Amino acid sequence: MRKNLGVKDLGDLLERPVLAILATHRKDGRILMSPVWHEWVDGEFHLTTWANDIKSRNLKNDPRATVLVAENEPPYRGIEVSGEATVEAMADHMPMYYRLTNRYVGEKDGPAYAETFRGVEIELIRLAPGAMRAWDFDDSH
Repeated sequence: MRKNLGVKDLGDLLERPVLAILATHRKDGRILMSPVWHEWVDGEFHLTTWANDIKSRNLKNDPRATVLVAENEPPYRGIEVSGEATVEAMADHMPMYYRLTNRYVGEKDGPAYAETFRGVEIELIRLAPGAMRAWDFDDSH
């Protein structure tokens, strides 16, 4: 297992349609783990959620968060980023939704699926690394 890798060492992992898991803190201290689509932009994760969703409410109450992206097939690349997230309203989320749906749903069906989010209030969650760990098992195969 290779440890202490940087984002560049992970190749295309953060461009692939691999779900991220977002961990937030509930008011009672329990952890909420949510599968989410993601983008890696300028050294931070960008995630979206419906306005006033449980994820954004948790983060507004306690900004600590962790995002994990990991493959289910060799070489089992993964990255975990923890830090303090910010939540902000998005004036125009459609460009991001077109990118995300093209990646996760496919270029054929993605645009139509993106259109189902037109007119919906969306919030952007940003998480820059306060702490980061990345790994792969490339040397094991």
